[in-house]
Amino acid sequence: MIVQSLLGEFLHEAENTRKLLKAIPDTALSYKPSEKSWSTGQLASHIAETYNWWPGTLDQPVFDMATYKYDKGDISKASNIVAKFEENLKLAQASLEKATDESMMQNWSMVMGDTVFMPPAPRIQMIRGFLMNHLYHHRGELIVYLRSTGNKVPGLYGPTADDKG
Repeated sequence: MIVQSLLGEFLHEAENTRKLLKAIPDTALSYKPSEKSWSTGQLASHIAETYNWWPGTLDQPVFDMATYKYDKGDISKASNIVAKFEENLKLAQASLEKATDESMMQNWSMVMGDTVFMPPAPRIQMIRGFLMNHLYHHRGELIVYLRSTGNKVPGLYGPTADDKG
């Protein structure tokens, strides 16, 4: 029941992520709202990369960021970021589809070598907070980037101001 519920949200939100990433024009990729901020391309790449964290979260009891291989790919074109998202999405969906409700209650943690970033907690809690809510937060940032660069924002949960005539 847990896995089926997560899968429904996962698929729905993956479509929203796809719409948002496809709305990024190449001309906006270098935009940064401040010196401390990521560029649009870096932020979009990070969003695409979060889907690559699902297998490590679902298939391992400990996710060690010291051994994780981040592969953002070529972020010089928005279409490359969308392609990386699609690649990571397939891996994430496959991991979620083979998960069990029992595995969702097992403890999971994130470390970087000897440093504990997220202490052991039920995997479902980490999926909601670390994977899903984290993604939604960054999508919200990306919407602000698109607006700030004068680009249209797709409706994720209904129409946006861009959809009104």
